[in-house]
Formats: sequence, structure tokens, C-alpha cells
Amino acid sequence: MRRVAAVDCGTNSIRLLVADLDPATGAFTELDRRMRIVRLGQDVDRTGRLAPEALERTFAACREYADAIRELGAERVRFVATSASRDAENSDAFMAGVREILGVEPEVISGDEEAQLSFDGATKELAGGSDLATPYLVVDIGGGSTEFVLGSGAVDAARSVDVGCVRMTERHLVVDGAVVDPPTHERVAAIRADVDAALDLAGRTVPLTGAGTLVGLAGTVTTIAGIALGLTEYDSRAIHHSRVSRGRVRAITEHLLASTHHERAAIPVMHPGRVDVIAAGAVVLLAVMERTGADEVVVSEHDILDGIAWSAAR
Repeated sequence: MRRVAAVDCGTNSIRLLVADLDPATGAFTELDRRMRIVRLGQDVDRTGRLAPEALERTFAACREYADAIRELGAERVRFVATSASRDAENSDAFMAGVREILGVEPEVISGDEEAQLSFDGATKELAGGSDLATPYLVVDIGGGSTEFVLGSGAVDAARSVDVGCVRMTERHLVVDGAVVDPPTHERVAAIRADVDAALDLAGRTVPLTGAGTLVGLAGTVTTIAGIALGLTEYDSRAIHHSRVSRGRVRAITEHLLASTHHERAAIPVMHPGRVDVIAAGAVVLLAVMERTGADEVVVSEHDILDGIAWSAAR
């Protein structure tokens, strides 16, 4: 067994996993898993730069994680940054801050590698011990981008496209610094048009129909699953490997789009950092299900963060 720490820094959240892993046997013991909404990608789509306040929120979370990593004695730390860091002109400031706080070199990975790590994290425990049909189409809806990965034991095709819950919210639902609440039909249609164009792009590389199982990852999907289950509080064990029908996703999406900030914030499983971006994320998920023809999505709490941990253990 090897004790590793994995950090996944995305557009909306930064997450930590510390675990004991054995790549030879697949043994996995989780020691610490936590998430902070830092919105690193705040305004990146508009300005092309990481905002100073977004950097400070991220660095504060890194300091918290550094303490946890030291206390648990991880042998190796891997820090992976994704969409917002790829897009920003001033990513050097971000990388220097992470390097100083955590003592590791942050890796700003490509969309293709992000897709591979997401697939590994989501499907490792499904291999050989699941009744789910293959190939899997793994869809990771992030803040700035969405990854599509098709495969069974290995990845057959992968593509990352620039639609995510934060990017779509900031591009279409923010006016004068405030989220339009609830959005007009025209604004929702603009999101859907961007998503449909992105699906056209993804489909050139990844066959979007014919997969045996659609596997959905990340906060948009897990939050929608929590709503579908009627949970009174967020319960990752109940959400993990739950199944949500396309009809239920459509109903939840319509409800979120028609709700005010206060009404969305009152949903028991809703993290405060997702209140303003969940509706746009739901539009992405529904569009994916309609395009793929999937009757349901299998929800996984294990995703790129777990893939990073396995890669660090290897």
C-alpha cells in the first residue's frame, strides 16, 4: 500500500483526496476527502486572467490541504489543474503560489489527459464487478469544460470541450455582475446552442451514441442525483452509483431554471457555491442525455480526483 495525496483544482472547486492504494491489487482505503468551492475560473472566460481574489481563495484552500497532507504523512502528492488554469494568461502566478504552499509542481494537464484520469477514477471499481453494460461513456461536467471518454477496460476515444457550469453561467446568465434569476427563455436557449455546438465537436472524436452505460461525474451530476433521491442532506454513499432517468433530469432542470437564488439555496443537498451555476450545469447534462439517447445516467462520486490518486500511486 502506498499513501498518496491527490489535489484536483478545477474552474469551480478544489478537492483533496488522501488514500492508501495498492495498484497491484486495486485495494483502496480513503483517509480524507474534502472539497472547497473557490471559483478559480471567476471571469476567466471574459478577461482571460485569474482574478486576484480567486487566487487568494484558492491559496487559502491549498494551505488547509497542506496541513492535512502533512498530518496524514502522504508519501507522494500530485496536484492537477484543469480548465481555468489552461485558459488564463497569468497562470504563472497561480503555479508559483501552489508551489510555495504545497511544495509540489502543479501540473496544468491537457484536456485529453484530464479525460483519461476521469475515466480511470470513475470506472476502476466497475471493471469485472458490475452488471453495467460496456462500453462506458464517461461524462465529466466541470466548471469550465466537459470531458467525454468512451471505453471499456481502456480508453477508446476522448474529447474535452469548453462548456461547463461556470463558463455557461458567466457567458449567458450574468448581467452587470449579477446572475439573471430566473433566466429568460432566450438566455437558456443561448446556453443550449453553445452546448449543442460543443456536442457536435465532441462527436467528431467520441461516438456519442451506442454506449452501454452513461456515467456522470462531478458536482452538477451528483447534486442532481441528490435532488432526485430526495435527500435531506448530502450523502455521498447514497449518491454513488445511483441512477437518474432522463425524464427526472429534465424535470429537475426545468425546476432549477424556474427557481430563484433563494429557492435553489434552500435545496438540502445544494452546496452554497453551486447555487448560481447549477442550472447551467443541468442544461449541459440534459443536452448530453438527449444527444446520446441515454435513458439514465449512472452517477459516480469517484472521478478525476481518484484517477489522480491512482496515477500518483503508480
